[in-house]
Amino acid sequence: MKPLSLLIEILIILGVTIKTIKAEEHSKRQKERNVTTQVSVNEIKQYLSHILEQRTSSSVINKRENLEKENQRKIRIKGIQNKDILKRNKNNLQKQAEKNFTDEGDQLFKMGIKVLQQSKSQKQKKEAYLLFAKAADMGNLKAMEKMADALLFGNFGMQNITAAIQLYESLAKEGSCKAQNALGFLSSYGIGMEYDQAKALTYYTFGSAGGNMMSQMILGYRYLSGINVLQNCEVALSYYKKVADYIADTFEKSEGVPVEKVSLGQLHLIGRKGLDQDYYKALHYFLKAAKAGSANAMAFIGKMYLEGNAAAPQNNATAFKYFSMAASKGNAIGLHGLGLLYFYGKGVPVNYAEALIYFQKAAEKGWPDAQFQLGFMYYSGSGIQKDYKLAFKYFYLASQSGQPLAIYYLAKMYATGTGVVRSCRTAVELYKGVCELGHWAEKFLTAYFAYKDGDIDSSLVQYALLAEMGYEVAQSNSAFILESKKANIFEKEKMYPMALLLWNRAAIQGNAFARVKIGDYHYYGYGTNKDYQTAATHYSIAADKYHNAQAMFNLAYMYEHGLGIAKDIHLARRLYDMAAQRSPDAHIPVLFALMKLETTHLLRDILFFNFTTRWNWLKSDNTVGPHWDLFVISLIVAGLILLLRNHHG
Repeated sequence: MKPLSLLIEILIILGVTIKTIKAEEHSKRQKERNVTTQVSVNEIKQYLSHILEQRTSSSVINKRENLEKENQRKIRIKGIQNKDILKRNKNNLQKQAEKNFTDEGDQLFKMGIKVLQQSKSQKQKKEAYLLFAKAADMGNLKAMEKMADALLFGNFGMQNITAAIQLYESLAKEGSCKAQNALGFLSSYGIGMEYDQAKALTYYTFGSAGGNMMSQMILGYRYLSGINVLQNCEVALSYYKKVADYIADTFEKSEGVPVEKVSLGQLHLIGRKGLDQDYYKALHYFLKAAKAGSANAMAFIGKMYLEGNAAAPQNNATAFKYFSMAASKGNAIGLHGLGLLYFYGKGVPVNYAEALIYFQKAAEKGWPDAQFQLGFMYYSGSGIQKDYKLAFKYFYLASQSGQPLAIYYLAKMYATGTGVVRSCRTAVELYKGVCELGHWAEKFLTAYFAYKDGDIDSSLVQYALLAEMGYEVAQSNSAFILESKKANIFEKEKMYPMALLLWNRAAIQGNAFARVKIGDYHYYGYGTNKDYQTAATHYSIAADKYHNAQAMFNLAYMYEHGLGIAKDIHLARRLYDMAAQRSPDAHIPVLFALMKLETTHLLRDILFFNFTTRWNWLKSDNTVGPHWDLFVISLIVAGLILLLRNHHG
C-alpha cells in the first residue's frame, strides 16, 4: 500500500505543480495584457483601490446615507418632537452634510491642481496625484477623471487598462463626457475592450454633445476623412470650428508678445529645454542683456510687465518704457508692443492711428504678430475702414510663419466666403491646424519621454490618442511602435493590421514615408495579403507625387522583375538613376542594382547568341534557384573586392 499511496501523493503534487505553473503563465499573460506596474506611492495605490471599490458598491451613496442616519439620531437625542421641524432639520442637515462632503472633495481637487501646476519634480507631481486620489475617494468626479487618465496613460507607473476602463464606465454613467471620449478611443483601437467602431462613434457623439473638445476634434477628423462615417466636409467644418473657436479665444486673451529668438532669459520665461519656468531668473537675465544693449531683452522686459507675473507685477508704464527703448533701436517686438498698448489703451489712451503706424513698422520687418494685428484691424474695421482684401493679405503673410490667430481668421474667411471664394475644404484644413495647437498636443512630449524611458505601452497609448485626433505625426509614431511589436497592450496578430491602418491614415495626409510603408506591407504581406500590384501603386504615388527615392528604387526593382507590373528594363534603369539623383544615400544601392541588372542582361545576350542550345541549362532559375539575382550581386561584390585588393597592392 505504501508504494501506491506514495504514487498518489506524487501525482497530486505533480497536478498541483502543473496547475501552479499554468496559473503563473496565465497571470504573466494577464500582466502583459493589462500592463499593470507598481505604483511608486503606496498611498495612491490604497486610495485607488478604495475608489474602484466605491464605484462598484456605490459606497459614496452609503456614506451619505450613514451621515443622514447619524443626523437623524442626533435630532432624536435632542428630543425634537415636532414632525415639521424634524423634517426641516433633517433636510437641512442632510444638505449641509452633503455640501461639506462635496466641498472637502473640491478643495482637495483644487489643491491637487495647484500642486501640479507648481510642481518642478516627479515627487511633487506624485503629491498632486495623492490629493486627486483623496478627492476621488470623497466622490469628486473631476478627481476621478484624473485618476482614470493616470491609469490609462501610465502616469508614474500606474498604467492599468482594466482598472481605467472600470472607472471610465462608472463615470460615463454619471454623464462624464471625458470618460465617454476615453471609452470611444479604447473601443476604436480595441485596447482592453472589444474593437467596435460603431460603439466608438456613439461614445464620441455623446462626448461631443457634453462639450468634450477631443471628441469634437475626433469627429471632425472622421467626417473629413470618411472614417466609419460618410465623408462630409460641412459636418467636419462644424466640429473643427467649435474647437478652433475655443483655442482662438485662449490666444486672444493672451495679448503678449510670443517668443522668437531663444535666449537664456526666454528659456526661463517659458520653461523649455530642461529649464523650469522661473520669472525671477528670466527677468534677471533680460535686465542683464538689456543693460548690455540688447533690444530683444528690452522688448521681453516690456512683455513681462505688460502681462504681469510674480517677478514683474503688471505695470503698463514700465511696459511702455521698455517697449519704447526697444522700438527706438528698430526692434520689431518693441514696435509691436507699443502698437498693442495703443490698440488696447493700456497705460495710454486708445489710439488706433498710432497702433496702425507701429504695427505697420513691425510688419515691414516681418514680425508675424504685427502682420496679424494689421489684418485684424482691416478685418474688424478698428479705427480704419474695413478692407477684406488687405485683411486677407496680412493674415496670409502672418500664417506663413505659423501665427495661430492669423490661421484662425483665414479659416473663418474661407468658411464664410468673406473676401475670398468660399472653400469648405480649405477652411477645414486651416481650422484643423489651429485645433492641433490645443493643450492636448503636450502629450507629444510625454509620449516621447515615455518611449525614451522604455515605457512603450504608455507612449503608444498617448500617441494613439493623438493619432485618433488626426495628428499625422502621431499616426506615424503609433504605427512605428506597433510594427516593432514591443507593445503589450495589443495582441501580436493585431499589431500589423492596426499599424497598416495608421500608416494609411498618415499617407492620406501627405506623409511620403507612410505611403512607402503601405507599399512594403502589401509587397511582403504584413497585416494583409501579398499584393504586388497594390504595392506598385503605392510606390508609384510616393515616387510621382513626393519624389521619394526609396519608392523609386522599389518601383525600379519591380519593373526589372515584372512584379505586379509589366516588365520594363528601360524604365527600371531610369527609376534607379532618378533614385540616385534624388538621394545621396541611394547611390551605393543603385550602383549595385544597376551593375547586377547590366551584368545579368549582358550574360543573357551572350548566352542567347552563342549558347542557344545551352540556354535552358544555364537559365538562372534552373541553375542557382529563384534567388539568382542575389547570386549575381554576390559575384559582382566579390569581383569589386578583388579589384580593390589588386589596386591597393
